[in-house]
Amino acid sequence: MNAARRALVKAHWLLAGQFGIDPLRFLSSFLALPRFLRDWIRFRSAYSGRLSLVPCLHDWNEQGGATDSEYFWQDLLVARWIFEARPHRHVDIGSRVDGFVAHVASFRQIEVFDVRPILTEVPGVVFRQADLTQADFMLQFDGANGVGLCDSLSCLHAVEHFGLGRYGDPVDPLGYARGIANLARLISARGRLYLSTPIGRERVEFNANWVFDPRTIVRCASSHGLHAERLTVIGSGGHPTEGDLSDDRLLELARAEYNLGVFVFTKADS
Repeated sequence: MNAARRALVKAHWLLAGQFGIDPLRFLSSFLALPRFLRDWIRFRSAYSGRLSLVPCLHDWNEQGGATDSEYFWQDLLVARWIFEARPHRHVDIGSRVDGFVAHVASFRQIEVFDVRPILTEVPGVVFRQADLTQADFMLQFDGANGVGLCDSLSCLHAVEHFGLGRYGDPVDPLGYARGIANLARLISARGRLYLSTPIGRERVEFNANWVFDPRTIVRCASSHGLHAERLTVIGSGGHPTEGDLSDDRLLELARAEYNLGVFVFTKADS
């Protein structure tokens, strides 16, 4: 993606996602009106019952389901890995409730921590409000202050937001590092962490997210006893490929503009 196209994509995201102004969708709706009116006239001529208008102007140009999203692939893949691993206790930090969490809750119980409150009661899901980046995060647990709480832990598309204030968390340039440190503490020896985050040319896109050099994530995790076991890379268009964890491959990914990296770490023996 060249610089001009990236600028247009970002401008569209800002207008549509943050201010509710979507010129592309407006144009698409306008162009769809003739077809809508044609179909309405045809239906009305053959139907005499009560009829109200609720235009749906975009559906006929879309696929039957969206499979090109990085969220679709990460949620599906990690949920399948957890199903296959059959851990004793699985905990999640900040992943998408209407995607990954729902997938896992369909076949086992999952405990979810999020900096924002979640008030809905969902079968198979235990919600707790907590900020993983805070020093007192571990103090809410009984026993050994949460150390070794679970043998399976996920944090999908969340760590890149830590410390940027986007979700009401305190601003902290080292928020992601403090979060990873607490993730490592939560996992028992030989336990597994599933962690996804944007990777590429390292930068902060304030206050949306970090894009990390993948070596930053590997080094930070390693410093807390987590060994990188697997890396799946989801590129543009939502195509997952198994990533090589060699230095050369990580350097190549660090020079790219953007991918989603889905890491699997294992906790070293105590």
